[in-house]
Order: sequence, then structure tokens, then C-alpha cells
Amino acid sequence: MIDPSVQPAADLLTIAMSRPATLGPGRLVCVDGPAGSGKTTLATALAEMTEAPVIHMDDLYAGWDGLGDGIAQLETILLPLVEGAPGSYRRYDWHRGGFAETVMVPPCPLLVVEGVGSGAAAYDSFCTALAWVDAPVELRRSRGIARDGDTFAPHWDAWAGAEAEHFAENLTAARADVVVQT
Repeated sequence: MIDPSVQPAADLLTIAMSRPATLGPGRLVCVDGPAGSGKTTLATALAEMTEAPVIHMDDLYAGWDGLGDGIAQLETILLPLVEGAPGSYRRYDWHRGGFAETVMVPPCPLLVVEGVGSGAAAYDSFCTALAWVDAPVELRRSRGIARDGDTFAPHWDAWAGAEAEHFAENLTAARADVVVQT
């Protein structure tokens, strides 16, 4: 069976490579959408095609209430890359409940950032191509719970509210170059 994420990944790559670089000499592809929609699957397919590094927004959030902090942390990655210097971020350790090590992000030809908020409008000038990935709410919820177990269940409603507010403010789906329904 052919992986259904391959064609959207190829489309996204074609769009990104047809546009000028936005991160110094590199390009940024953002894969955004609500929790459990299939963003990681699409980002992985793109990375496998290109060997591009993938940054997961889950590593940037400051816990279950940290969506805004995670989005803000994109600045420490993207601004240096625009200048041709390595970016960095502090990785959140979900088991410990706090930030852990600093992760360096060297300049590269293509960088993929996936996760809720990766396509925030504040960083439009850095984004070369944006994908919006979505799925029905119940499917997304079941995927999220299956992936993260019962640790996500008590936080689902609050997280869904925070992401919905963010998406409404940023008009993320309307700004997307590629829309994928899973």
C-alpha cells in the first residue's frame, strides 16, 4: 500500500523549492494543524524524501499550558538561521515537567517544523511553504489518546481550546499552501 502522506509531501516540497530561500540560504516548511491530525506523518514523509531535519513543536511547548511559549521559542531558532548562524531551542521534558537541554539547529537547505503553532502568522516571513493537516475531531482525539495514553486525556479539552483560539487568530488553515485531510 502506498503511504497517503507521500503525495502531499511531494506537493509541499515542490512548492517550497519553487520559492526563494527564507532562512538565509535555506527554506522552512511548516506543518501545522490540530492535535492528532497527522502532522508528524506528513513531516516524516517530507524528511524521508529530503533528509531534512524535523523540529517537533512538542519539544518547544512549556507543558500543557505552553502553546504560546512554544511558538515564541521559534524565534530563537529562526532569527539566527536567517543570518546564517545556528539557531537553538530548549527542549521540554514532559516526564520531568521542565525544560532540559538546549538543542542546536545548524543552517540547512531545508528545515521542517511540525506541530500546533508551527505556522504562526508572526513568522510568515520565514516560512517558505505551509501545510495544514486536519481530521475529524473524534478521529484526532482517538489518535492523540492512542499516541500519548491517558496522560493526554485530562488535557485534551483545554489543549483543543487553546489551539482553536490560536488557529482562529492566525487564520492558519486559510494561509496554507497545501491542505491535507486525513
